[in-house]
Amino acid sequence: MSSLAPSRSRPRPRPFAVLMPPRGGDVQQRRASRPRLLAVLFFAVYAALSVTKHLQLRSTGYDLGIFEQAIRAYAQLRAPVSELKGAGYHLLGDHFHPILATLAPLYRLFPTPLTLLTAQAALIALSVIPVTRLAIRTTTPRLGTAIGIAYGLSWGLQKAIAFDFHEIAFAVPLLAFCLERLAVRHRRAAALWALPLVLVKEDLPLTVTAIGLYILLCGRRRVGTAVVAYGVLSGLLIVLVVIPAFNPDGQYAYLHTATEAAGNPLTRLLLPPQKLGTLIVLLAPTVFLALRSPLVLLALPTVAWRFWSTNPAYWGLDYHYSAVLMPIVFLAFADALGRLNRRPRLVTRAVAASVAGSVLALPFLPLRDLAGPAWRPSPWSGAAREVMAAVPDGAEIGAVNYLAPQLTSRARVYRFPQVLDSGTAPEWLLISDPARGGMPGFAEELPRLPEIPSRGYRLVIERSGIQLYRLADR
Repeated sequence: MSSLAPSRSRPRPRPFAVLMPPRGGDVQQRRASRPRLLAVLFFAVYAALSVTKHLQLRSTGYDLGIFEQAIRAYAQLRAPVSELKGAGYHLLGDHFHPILATLAPLYRLFPTPLTLLTAQAALIALSVIPVTRLAIRTTTPRLGTAIGIAYGLSWGLQKAIAFDFHEIAFAVPLLAFCLERLAVRHRRAAALWALPLVLVKEDLPLTVTAIGLYILLCGRRRVGTAVVAYGVLSGLLIVLVVIPAFNPDGQYAYLHTATEAAGNPLTRLLLPPQKLGTLIVLLAPTVFLALRSPLVLLALPTVAWRFWSTNPAYWGLDYHYSAVLMPIVFLAFADALGRLNRRPRLVTRAVAASVAGSVLALPFLPLRDLAGPAWRPSPWSGAAREVMAAVPDGAEIGAVNYLAPQLTSRARVYRFPQVLDSGTAPEWLLISDPARGGMPGFAEELPRLPEIPSRGYRLVIERSGIQLYRLADR
């Protein structure tokens, strides 16, 4: 792996420039617009996938409903409380993501979960711009555009788009712009892009600290030291003070997954083999050339905490956890290609392999749904909407996971069946009974359905197995 260069020189001239004859201003302007055009294209693709999933009743209360409750509260100038997490549960006691408040004005104008999904699509698509821009700078416009396409199709971004909404949507563009500035040696600008990361989630101060160390080792001691101190102090403050202050148990609930004793540290980091598989799949889209750039080191904090955790959900490829790694490995890829400017044939082959791999992987990734399934209405959507129309605005209601985010914009929604054990008795219950033709549910929901009548609820309306109950004394 290449070492960090302490030079303060201006950005390297674009490799491959010798291959490109001078062009007119209009041509250059069109080439400069390629990153933005790609971003617009991927915004449309991402938004189409996430919005159609929601309309097909395939989004969930965990996590789209939870985040909508938080942003709805911010829009109403209230604390970010989520009833889906529990009655009166303050979300800053779960994870630290005050950056969500920036979506409140938009949500105030468009109070729907679709606002969150389209905002996430826009934020992640925005990250295509710096990745493509650096790739064009270090290769050629055609090759750089191809890298931008491979990045936009990367599996980590697709997984995030397909799984509801999450705060990491903010981290993806922030990291992309930060690392692009690092690659062209604009370290002060990179530091500024890194600073808001601590407002996204409590693990990202680790990455901010790593960025500060990178800047420090590159020779900008004052800036690097300041960023390191900022990352360390903010991380400690968030995990040890802020989150416990809002948590009902007065602690950071996930700290035990990192502090539990587990034998040999190397064994804990590298085993089971699933972790090695994740590393391979992470680097494979870059043909492993990302390892030639020191920028790839900035992926280590996220990889380390995920592999160190005792929670198996963090070790694999599912959910949204790898989205923040995609801009790091692809910008490292682009930077590495610039270091191979004397081997243009290798660069061309590497880019071709990256794009080919991304395209060949599509049948196994969420965007495949846009080829057909995304446009087919759910067999339960009409029935569910007819049933939900009977729920008055502002009602308190317990709902199964797949139906909860359909109501969080206009009702106080609790999660079924957890609400049955919480001491809270919402006036309404919205459930789906597969035995009566309803949509499939989650494992913990089905065994609790027979309890509903004994809890004092009577059936109000049923369509295609979608049932709405109300307390009998109301």
